[in-house]
Amino acid sequence: MYHLESDNWIVGNLEYSLETWNSKLSEIWGLITKSPTEFRGGTIWTVITDINGALQAIGLALLVLFFVVGVVKTCGSFAEVKKPEHAVKLFIRFVLAKAVVTYGMELMMALFNIVQGVIATIMNSAGFGGAPETILPDEIITAIEDCGFFESIPLWAVTLIGCLVILVLSFIMILSVYGRFFKLYLYTAIAPIPLASFAGEPSQSIGKSFLKSYVAVCLEGAVIVLGCVIFSVFASSPPAVNTTAAPVTMVWSYVGELIFNMLILVGTVKMADRVVREMLFS
Repeated sequence: MYHLESDNWIVGNLEYSLETWNSKLSEIWGLITKSPTEFRGGTIWTVITDINGALQAIGLALLVLFFVVGVVKTCGSFAEVKKPEHAVKLFIRFVLAKAVVTYGMELMMALFNIVQGVIATIMNSAGFGGAPETILPDEIITAIEDCGFFESIPLWAVTLIGCLVILVLSFIMILSVYGRFFKLYLYTAIAPIPLASFAGEPSQSIGKSFLKSYVAVCLEGAVIVLGCVIFSVFASSPPAVNTTAAPVTMVWSYVGELIFNMLILVGTVKMADRVVREMLFS
């Protein structure tokens, strides 16, 4: 879709705010489809990997502690531990817990890749190869340019408010998506410590809760993509422009409906973590 070129100050403000929105939406689209190993050239992932490796020693120490505490709490006496069935069960639990701590990063990346497959399937099924662009209609540009000086004063106020709201929504949305990325790094970095809790039966709920929370963070990406798909449908049918109305009314009506559509997407992005947690923990 092409629109008229204009050097009008009011039109320029509106176009700048929409360009900012489009750029942030494109950035979100790229972040959602990117692996943490690729983000910022992989520099952050290298640091996270080093931290994870350093915490593995603490995780293995906690592994023994959780195992001993679990044995004490689940076995009434030392005689029970000596029974073959109990001994085998405890041995298998310890080996599996050690494997989870040692290969915790590989496990978490496998979970992440599964969710990324879900995200890719959603995008392919929806038929969207990229983020949609929101462009100022030619009718709005023409109406603004045809206004005289005094008529443009209320338009200036309307567009200034609208532009500020659009810019704020753009940054709120991108900050939420960056927040998801940082949570992925945080979970991966400290993984050996909560995963060590699988060594003891009484403490295994800590590890289960950790993995559930991590999966919830991964699934936030799927909810965000669904929100972008919904907004894409809205953007493909832009707000109607009433060309018979006064310029101020026309612009206010258009900007108001446009902001309402943007609020739907921003609200979905902000509530992604809450929606996923209600699915997993309710």
